[in-house]
Amino acid sequence: MMQNIIVTRRWPGAVEQELRALVADQAEVTFNEDDEPFSREEMAQALTQADIVCPTVTDQLDAEMLRQSDLRTRLLANFGVGYNHIDMAAAHAAGVAVTNTPGVLTDATAEIALTLLLSCARRTGEGERLVRAGQWQGWHPTHMLSTQVTGKTLGIVGMGRIGQALAQKAHLGLGMRIIYHSRSELDASLAESLGATRVGLTELLKRSDFVSLHCPSTRDTRNLIDAQALAQMSENAFLINTARGDVVDESALVEALSERRIAGAGLDVYAAEPQLAAGLIELENVVLLPHMGSGTPETRVAMGHCAIANVKAFLQGSPLPDEIRA
Repeated sequence: MMQNIIVTRRWPGAVEQELRALVADQAEVTFNEDDEPFSREEMAQALTQADIVCPTVTDQLDAEMLRQSDLRTRLLANFGVGYNHIDMAAAHAAGVAVTNTPGVLTDATAEIALTLLLSCARRTGEGERLVRAGQWQGWHPTHMLSTQVTGKTLGIVGMGRIGQALAQKAHLGLGMRIIYHSRSELDASLAESLGATRVGLTELLKRSDFVSLHCPSTRDTRNLIDAQALAQMSENAFLINTARGDVVDESALVEALSERRIAGAGLDVYAAEPQLAAGLIELENVVLLPHMGSGTPETRVAMGHCAIANVKAFLQGSPLPDEIRA
């Protein structure tokens, strides 16, 4: 019997063609032609129509949806590494397997973290806005002074693949001292090559010139960086977030930035995307990007290949290469 696959957002063209060709004699594939995020009703309906749904971070799959009596979906092949938009307990209880796309977006996301770090430290956003507005009056010795990055201390919260990639680029490229907070300790030889020392979160916040977040969104990490955590940071320190928006208490961050209790922030993710926390967009000491960490053709194609590999394994009845069991 032919199975149904629904892809909730457009993928790179070559990857869509690959998926169509792969499942041509096994399944019918429906793509979201207008690429608008599914409404809640559309998402719930997709779960009753398709054996396989390929969602993204823009799709909220909560317990109510996954407990539908006429649920048909047996695989959620997520296009992305993060899966906090999926109620994993409800999925598992309903017998729905969930996969993601780990590993392939490491370098692209680390690059954006480093971009944000440099941009907020060196005030590049402010500088570009000044030039574009025609307000630049020319060079002089005390104009647009900013924070030098080379040799400073970078604190990394979450030392998985992306955290390690950032540490390598920052340590080897910019001579930064690396401290990190993570559930597990790095292998001694890897830690030595990265110049990385494991510390507690409070010590990391107090010692770091830059704090970069690379932890998943879980019950334990939601609002991990709250008013109390921000108060531990130096007034000259910067916060970088390319992880998930809800790891940061955005209201507390706006207050800390407004009162200059920290020097600045660089954000690529937000708690209620695409909406921003009240007051954030008016601040000059924050760099705001539109969740573009994995946004390179190479990375998005590789993510598609990962999702397709999981779909293929499911259709063949083989073990899923990227199944999330937690």
